Amino acid sequence: MLKIAYHPIYKHPLPEGHRFPMLKYELLPKQLLHEGTCVDDNFFIPEIPKTDPILAVHTEQYYKELIELTLDKKAVRKIGFPLSQELVDREVIIADGTIKASEYALRYGIAMNIAGGTHHAYTDRGEAFCLLNDQAIGARHLIQKKLAKKILIIDLDVHQGNGTAEIFRNDHSVFTFSMHGAGNYPFRKEQSDLDIPLSNDTTDDTYLGILKDTLPTLIQSEKPDFIYYLSGVDILGSDKLGKLNCSIEGCKERDRLVLQTCKNLNIPIMCSMGGGYSPDIKIIIEAHANTFRLAQDIFF
Repeated sequence: MLKIAYHPIYKHPLPEGHRFPMLKYELLPKQLLHEGTCVDDNFFIPEIPKTDPILAVHTEQYYKELIELTLDKKAVRKIGFPLSQELVDREVIIADGTIKASEYALRYGIAMNIAGGTHHAYTDRGEAFCLLNDQAIGARHLIQKKLAKKILIIDLDVHQGNGTAEIFRNDHSVFTFSMHGAGNYPFRKEQSDLDIPLSNDTTDDTYLGILKDTLPTLIQSEKPDFIYYLSGVDILGSDKLGKLNCSIEGCKERDRLVLQTCKNLNIPIMCSMGGGYSPDIKIIIEAHANTFRLAQDIFF
């Protein structure tokens, strides 16, 4: 059964001007249930986790200041959201969702988190709406618990996974792969194990051609026994923060390629949704819903 992390806190209301990015977390599960892609049993509710998995990735000083709401103003500005207890609880619960979804993926082949993909969070700071790096926390949890030996993180959000690259810079048990818009934030990028920067206005054919040429060879070379997939839909041409020009159909084919490859090779995969900022919320929901539809079609 496809297991999906979802908690009502995912749709945490923010002050005016910050609310739109949160709307999809309310609408996406409703859409999946309405159309019959999912039933209630597909969803599980994550909780506040123990601190150990978080402190295996983030520094004790940063986490202490985060949960005590004592980050300085400059650090809060880098995060981009007004800091609050509910926002911190939300991020911690997202991390738990990814940890638990990782364990479900080992059992069922795939599992997902409605939220997550917070790849701009570094070991010692947050950036760009990311407070804690959920997939890094999940990956290190699996390694430390000896549930995986070699992990591949496939980050196909339009923005480079700079925090993830920094976290695993000297950790050879996790290979970081980011394919992103060269002209997109972050403007000073970190070095992943493999970075593929794409030119502005890259379209479906070019995007999918590069991914098809890269992914099978990468998996054959690195031989991961677990994969994390950050499936941001901000590669769409309609995205107001992205500079690529992919269609909804191309985005769906990207997801199909990643998920089918994992299924064919019997490699468990955990998916976090990442970004999506098209002005029309229906486009965001449709693009994200395709990832869940494909997961059901391919794995179950």
